[in-house]
Amino acid sequence: MWPSELFDRAYSRNVLEEVQPLRAARTRGLTAAAAAGEAFALRGAVITPDAAWDDGYVVVEGDTIADVRRDAPAGVADIVDTEGVILPGLIDLHGHPEFNVFAAWEPPRRFGNRYQWRSSEIYHQLVRDPQNILLTKVPAKTQLRYAEIRALTGGVTAIQGASGATQSPDNEPLVRNVDLWIFGQHRARAMIDLPSSTSSRDYPRLQKILTAIGGNEIDAFYLHLCEGVRGDQRSESEFRRFLEYGAATPGTVVIHASACSAGQIHQLADAGCKLVWSPQSNLRLYGDTTLAAEAIGAGMPVALGADWLPSGSTSLLTELKVARRVLARQGLDLPAAELVHMITAGAAHVAGLADHLGSLRSGRAADILVLERHHTDPYENVTLADPSWVQLVLIGGDVAYGRTEWFSRLVAAPQSPSVEHLLAWGKPMTIDSGFHSTPQQPAPPLSTLRSLLTAAYPPVGPIFA
Repeated sequence: MWPSELFDRAYSRNVLEEVQPLRAARTRGLTAAAAAGEAFALRGAVITPDAAWDDGYVVVEGDTIADVRRDAPAGVADIVDTEGVILPGLIDLHGHPEFNVFAAWEPPRRFGNRYQWRSSEIYHQLVRDPQNILLTKVPAKTQLRYAEIRALTGGVTAIQGASGATQSPDNEPLVRNVDLWIFGQHRARAMIDLPSSTSSRDYPRLQKILTAIGGNEIDAFYLHLCEGVRGDQRSESEFRRFLEYGAATPGTVVIHASACSAGQIHQLADAGCKLVWSPQSNLRLYGDTTLAAEAIGAGMPVALGADWLPSGSTSLLTELKVARRVLARQGLDLPAAELVHMITAGAAHVAGLADHLGSLRSGRAADILVLERHHTDPYENVTLADPSWVQLVLIGGDVAYGRTEWFSRLVAAPQSPSVEHLLAWGKPMTIDSGFHSTPQQPAPPLSTLRSLLTAAYPPVGPIFA
């Protein structure tokens, strides 16, 4: 296979490959799972679906949230007084995770649309060629697992955009993949590029997806649309085709739409489409970004995505800060609570997963983030946070990443090969990168993943930077 074909396959794999059903529903659990049946509680400022409490408790039992309450619970094995802010795990709704092993790329000029930079020589040298090296020299899934650890250490528990080849009946991702198999179902699809014509090889698949949306078989269809500057002719043509194909549906989740005019934004909103916005990547590549304030004003649900490291933010928390500044420049001073909503409950709604993720409610999956507290307002604390503030991340009740002393308290068997102690921004932290691994086939720890990647390509972007 030619190198260019390797790259194209990696970039668009979640477009062209259908995800095969899992043979049976499986219970999510990291290798170092907490003792079965032993509930524990986290105490701190709690961001509930309705308000932020200055002091409260979140009780975790098994893989779910058992209770969210103001007074101390009885009958729990341990109460960790976090002195922090407790909120749902963050949801990053747009990315290309396999590429998040690279450091940020500084574009030498601004582009008119996404097709221009994808064909530029400097992009090939700095991103595409290194990716081809990694595709041929490191084991499969190494890049994705490294990128998932990057997301996890930034408080993210669910992502969009991972390759469909990363899931199988015997393999689960480290963080939840919202557009692949999740909670025993696959009710989302994704395409990178809108088909260029009705004779395109991707056009039948698009029509199949749209038919499934109409039949209520799919909740979210992620599609890159009009990524470029307003007035760009190629983006204008793309928008017309999008409407002609009948792709503007209540199940459509438009990614970017940075080239869309205010009128086109309202057309999308009127059709029931949702928007995932990646302002940092847009600003780097095009010098401008989506009319997100217009979309919010039109009632369009808007979530955030950090895109990818070559042009996007290093974390979703960083992307949130960029979004706030851009919205202010567009004339919308969005309250901190609404900003937090965009990366938690609002993102879960956009993803069609509001019954499972994004809120601290009894019976929901225990995907939980604890941040250091440096502000009296819990919502403002989240908007000010960066990954160095992350204290604890639970996915399905399992301690995936956290302060070492808390990890030792909450995890029954912390000596799995996938468990690694490290210094993250100067703090003693512990991470478990494993999933249903066995002594015969242990999941590689972060240090091994880093060694594999840097041996093939030394300038791999660091996680703790």
